[in-house]
Amino acid sequence: MKRLLPVLGLLLSLVVPASADTKLSVITSFSITADFVRQVGGDKVAVTSLVGPDSDVHVYTPTPHDAKEVGAAKLLIVNGLGLEGWLPRLQQASGSKAPIIVATQGITPRKRGSDADPHAWQSVGNAKVYVTNIRDALVAADPADAETFKANAARYLGELDALDREVRTEVDKIPAERRKVISTHDAFGYFADAYGIAFIAPLGVSTETEPSARDVAEIIRQVKKAGIPAVFLENFNDDRLIGRIAAETGAKIGGTLYSDALSAENGPVPTYIAMVRHNIRALTSALVR
Repeated sequence: MKRLLPVLGLLLSLVVPASADTKLSVITSFSITADFVRQVGGDKVAVTSLVGPDSDVHVYTPTPHDAKEVGAAKLLIVNGLGLEGWLPRLQQASGSKAPIIVATQGITPRKRGSDADPHAWQSVGNAKVYVTNIRDALVAADPADAETFKANAARYLGELDALDREVRTEVDKIPAERRKVISTHDAFGYFADAYGIAFIAPLGVSTETEPSARDVAEIIRQVKKAGIPAVFLENFNDDRLIGRIAAETGAKIGGTLYSDALSAENGPVPTYIAMVRHNIRALTSALVR
């Protein structure tokens, strides 16, 4: 009988589905979409972000290890709108056959010249579209856990509704004539459209671009003419440019805004909701008289 036990155990392992306790493996392109997936997927998903906390998705270079992880994933969730210009070569290198979900599907992009502005998550209303798309993707990939995904998404969408109201309440505290700031690069256009704070950026929509001396001089002229009260750094950009603008205009350095990445888990903005709250509090602190 003892000799039969190992054989019996092997047979049972073949009969019981191996996936019973296996989490759905999901790769996301950067930390903000990774947080959305964790909020919806909960303990049913294992999430890996290619571009980690406090890292710049615009200048990311895929590694062989990344290609290996993408090749093993069951689902790949990306932002789209031109944010991940490196994606095609990474997908080819990985040999992945996993479905690619574009989290911004259904969002009308802002335009900056001929390019789409990829920073759609900066509007909380758009973040809800991300979450809905991610929910539907997880349900399709793992129907057995569909009810969990739907319940988690419903809870989180309610939290985003409350966050949107919170942001609008905070913006209402800022005098209309002071709702204008300088930020490092043009990452806050969707926020500006949704909440009525004007952002002027020396850089374009990508941190890969560098402003010319003429661009910087024009920004300084504009800050002086418009009486812009504050300039803000971003969590992964060189602060020398903003420091120069502040020094030459007298505008206040209002602190750091988080734009394209969350912080590490033990940092100030480990989640999307924490990021939005941090940013609106930094803005109101600098702009409210």
